[in-house]
Amino acid sequence: MDPNGVGSADIGLFRLAEQRLAWVGRRQELLAQNVANANTPGYQPRDLAPFAKALAHADPAAALARTDPKHIAITSTLHSGQTLRPRERSPDGNGVAMEDQLTKVADTSSTQELVANLYRKYQSMFRTAMGRAG
Repeated sequence: MDPNGVGSADIGLFRLAEQRLAWVGRRQELLAQNVANANTPGYQPRDLAPFAKALAHADPAAALARTDPKHIAITSTLHSGQTLRPRERSPDGNGVAMEDQLTKVADTSSTQELVANLYRKYQSMFRTAMGRAG
């Protein structure tokens, strides 16, 4: 529970935000490793599976469902609409493309900021609904 008595782990919305923030943190770590190893011979960049896919594996009940035929179908092909290019390797076998890594770092940072802001906003709204100003 936080100091205002709000048990965030007890509410699915907060749990989802916490899971997303944890995923973002792990992704930033991997991307930092990729950037740090940009000159390491034979190093291959790593990344996490898209969050929706990771969430579906962790909790199948939490997977997004298409409840109406008019809803847009969910695909797990690419995350954030990026197209995949064949991976270029340097002569020493390193597969890190700095442009791609830095784009992913910026995208992940924006996601982290968005989720943190939403988390704070929902927490504030929850406190207001419970009659606790904060």
